[in-house]
Amino acid sequence: MKNALITGSTRGIGEQIALELEKSGYRVFGCARGQHDRKNFLSIDLSEPNNAKVLYLKAKEALGHIDILVNNAGMYDYCPVEKTDFNTMQKMINLNFTSAFLLCSYVAQDMKQNMWGRIVNIGSISGAVGEANASLYSATKSALSGLTKSLALELAQYNITINQINPGWVDTNLSESALNEEEKKETTEIIPQRRFIEPIEIAKLCKYLVSQDAKGLTGQSINLCAGLSCGA
Repeated sequence: MKNALITGSTRGIGEQIALELEKSGYRVFGCARGQHDRKNFLSIDLSEPNNAKVLYLKAKEALGHIDILVNNAGMYDYCPVEKTDFNTMQKMINLNFTSAFLLCSYVAQDMKQNMWGRIVNIGSISGAVGEANASLYSATKSALSGLTKSLALELAQYNITINQINPGWVDTNLSESALNEEEKKETTEIIPQRRFIEPIEIAKLCKYLVSQDAKGLTGQSINLCAGLSCGA
């Protein structure tokens, strides 16, 4: 039985990934900032860099070792560059990138010893093609892509793969709160498939990427975006 650590696991994309892996027989340890009554869970704020080590140790204590890491926790801010404040910048960098980097560094030790591991980073289409008025968010997700490629080279000889999924607009509570009905309709019109991605689609892809069937796939950023990255 494989053990998985998933960040941001109580709603949206992270929740679906956790449910999908559990349904497939994986043991899952999750985390989020809010409280939750599920087993193998830690309420923690990963925008505080020291908390990445706390999470890793708690997950390892509960599971014994970690075979799979899914870096899903993140935050989004729609703001012109000149109005982005320093505190928001530090918090987003810490949560979207630094926590992922640190968790990769911690679990790599276990994975190297076991000569097997899977890491999946949840990026964004904004990090692949850019997004006006979301430059900070785009930059953090683009940084994840660089990390994914570099670690794929570094860890390949240990039978460890690392890949990234870049979702486009996803049908979650976050998108519902960010867009009113008119804005959602306008956004749908610019997506080639004229629809939002469902969280289960991302979860299914993640399940494949952590499987043995995907052993030859590493260092890749996959745009799961209903065609949004292809242009108009």
